[in-house]
Amino acid sequence: MKGAIGGIFTAIVIAIVIICGFKCTERIPAGYVGVVYKMNGGIDDKTLSQGWHIVSPTKKITLYSIGIEQSYLTAGDDGDSEGDDSFEAPSKDGKGLRVDETFTYRYDPERVAEIFTRFKGRSGKDVLRTFIRPNVMSWTKEVTPRYYMTEIIGEQRGAVNIALTEYLQQKFEPYGIIIESASLIDVNVDKETDKAIQKKIQAQQELEVAKINKQTASVEAEKEKEVALIQAEKDKETAVINAEKAKIKAEGDAEAKRIAAEAEAEANKKVAGSLTPELIEKQKIEKWNGTVPQIQGGSTPIVDMRGDNNE
Repeated sequence: MKGAIGGIFTAIVIAIVIICGFKCTERIPAGYVGVVYKMNGGIDDKTLSQGWHIVSPTKKITLYSIGIEQSYLTAGDDGDSEGDDSFEAPSKDGKGLRVDETFTYRYDPERVAEIFTRFKGRSGKDVLRTFIRPNVMSWTKEVTPRYYMTEIIGEQRGAVNIALTEYLQQKFEPYGIIIESASLIDVNVDKETDKAIQKKIQAQQELEVAKINKQTASVEAEKEKEVALIQAEKDKETAVINAEKAKIKAEGDAEAKRIAAEAEAEANKKVAGSLTPELIEKQKIEKWNGTVPQIQGGSTPIVDMRGDNNE
C-alpha cells in the first residue's frame, strides 16, 4: 500500500515537473529577439536570442524582429496588406495620386528594450500595425510633393524611391526602427489626368514616328543622291571612253586615208613618169577603132590622114 502511494506521489511530482518545465520554456524564432519583462522588477538587461530558453512563469517575453521584414500598403492582397491599404499622396503640381507602397524594416537589436518601454510593451507586430505603417503613409506624403506627377509615374520613380527611403530612415531612426528600403510600386491618377497623360504619350509617339519617317526619308534621299552621283560618274567615264574610242577611230580613218592618198599619189607619179609622147601616140592608135570622123557641110568627106610631120 505504501509502495503504491509512493509511486503515485512520484508520478505526480514528475508530472508537475514536466508541466512546470513546459510552462517555463520559451522558444525564440530565428530572426527575433525576446525582451524579458519581470512583473516585479521591470525589464531584464539582457534580451533572449533565437532558440529555447527556460524562463520563470513570472516573466513575460515580447518578440521583436531583427531580421528584415516586408510590409505592403497596397490595394490588393499582397503580403500583410489588409483589404485596400493604398493611400492618396500629392504631387508638386497638385495632382492627387493613388499610391501602392512596400517597405522593409527591422528593429535595432541594441534598442529593443527601449522600444519595449517606448511602446508600452507592445509586440513588434503591434508596433508595425499601430505605428510604423500609419507613419510610412504619413511621411511618404511629405516626400511626394517634392516631385511633379510625371516624375513620380515616369522615369524619375527610382530617384523618388531613393529619396523616400532616406527620408523614412531618418524619421524612424529615433524610435530604434531601421527602414531598409521603401518603394512606390504602383501610382495611379484620376481619369482626366490619365487621359491627358495618354494623349501626351500618343503625341510623343507620333512625334517619334514622324522623326523616324523624316530620318528614313533623309536616308533614302541620301541613298538616291549617292546612286545618282555614282551613275553620273559612270556615265561620265563612259562618255570619256566613247570619246576616246571615237578619237582613236577618227585618227585611224584619217591615217588610213592619208596612207591611201599617198599610195595613190605615188602610183600616179609613177604612171606620169612612164608616159612618153611615143607611148601616148601608141595608145591613141591602139584605142582607134578605124572609124574616120565625118564632118557634115558638103558632099565630100574630109579626111585628114596626116601625121604630125605632114603639113
